[in-house]
Amino acid sequence: MLRKILIANRGEIAVRIIRACAEMGIRSVAIYSDADRFALHVKKADESYCIGSEPLAGYLNVYALVDLAAATGCDAIHPGYGFLSENAQFARICKERGIVFIGPDADVIHRMGDKTEARKAMIAAGIPVTPGSDGNLDNVEQALVVAESIGYPVMLKATSGGGGRGIRRCDNAEELQRNYQRVISEATKAFGSADVFLEKCVINPKHVEVQVLADHHGNTIHLYERDCSIQRRNQKLIEIAPSPQLDEAQRQYIGGLAVLAAKAVGYTNAGTVEFLLDDKDRFYFMEMNTRVQVEHTITETVTGVDIVEEQIRVAAGLTLRFKQHEIVRRGYAIQFRINAEDPQNGFLPSFGRISRYYAPGGPGVRTDTAIYTGYEIPPYYDSMLAKVIVSAMTWEDAIKRGERALKDMGLFGIKTTIPYYLEILRHPEFRAATSNTGFVDKYPELVNYSNKPRPEVLASVIAAVMAAHTGL
Repeated sequence: MLRKILIANRGEIAVRIIRACAEMGIRSVAIYSDADRFALHVKKADESYCIGSEPLAGYLNVYALVDLAAATGCDAIHPGYGFLSENAQFARICKERGIVFIGPDADVIHRMGDKTEARKAMIAAGIPVTPGSDGNLDNVEQALVVAESIGYPVMLKATSGGGGRGIRRCDNAEELQRNYQRVISEATKAFGSADVFLEKCVINPKHVEVQVLADHHGNTIHLYERDCSIQRRNQKLIEIAPSPQLDEAQRQYIGGLAVLAAKAVGYTNAGTVEFLLDDKDRFYFMEMNTRVQVEHTITETVTGVDIVEEQIRVAAGLTLRFKQHEIVRRGYAIQFRINAEDPQNGFLPSFGRISRYYAPGGPGVRTDTAIYTGYEIPPYYDSMLAKVIVSAMTWEDAIKRGERALKDMGLFGIKTTIPYYLEILRHPEFRAATSNTGFVDKYPELVNYSNKPRPEVLASVIAAVMAAHTGL
């Protein structure tokens, strides 16, 4: 078993990995920039080391991180998500230095990170993909020819893209010509690659993804699916497990496709195979994320499997602790990404000091976060502050629990997406579990919620002021 792990990340995912290490008796090593010197993951790890004054450079310095892991006696690195988590060079250098990379092999990361290579692999495995270009596009003229053959609208995508970046919908030839250089520029800046390809746009599909686990002994299983259809500009906001929109036959079918996809590329560790489901109930492979997902929490909730712990065990060479027939779903879980954004002001970031914070609690509520009262949110990183996860035996009860938990949560000093999520939970289409990826654009009026303080939050503020005044 591994003895000491360097966590090449920050924020709530770093805290999540630190907790898994603590339960497994593994020492954890945190890293931080000057902007993160007061971050919670720094306080919770067994050891913490500054990686420089620049907010981002240290988190992205492959060689410096591997050197630090070696110097501190770590036998493994966990990349979390974002940053270097899907960087094949990082995984390759770890292997060269004799340090375990907690994730798939570098060649697999490279292959699945290249969207055109991933499409080819899935086609060879017999997995349905959306019609599109055979490979990377050479120029805009070629893009126009392909688009004409498959029909508009089309999606112009960066080959190395992810996280909603490097992607544009084009409804006609003029938009494709206008967006071509934009996507190339964005892809080059964000991913260091100018390669782009084209896919047929599936209009307002359901976004369904499957969590897979695979070890080095030939065992591959799925942990069922998640519905990630509630998203804005290709960024997920609310995730659900399992999807309340699938029947059992669809669930088994898509789970089988995900396992087949993982086996086809020799995948190991935790990964997610993402699909689009159109209005004719046809599934199409979209991409494979070769890392732990932000929304892994809801899969853990409904299956009872600790995905991060399984990641560490697999990296250590151990077999999966579960067979497919042993994975049993229980109820529904919903995750809300609590972002420091102002929905009523175009979702602009709302960074600053958290003057007071109260986490929601009670039955069926989990909060993954790295914030605390007095924490100053740095403006250099992702706007996600916390993940609130609720679970219940029925879909209706999960919605009710979500409302209660979001109302329980007190987060002051900044704007957040909490009131917007409450409006979504109250919407008939969401409650009927018929939403697709067009939901947010279809109902822009949901951001017009009242700014009047919620009664339960107002009461907590009054209580806090009284306590401070009386010295209690």
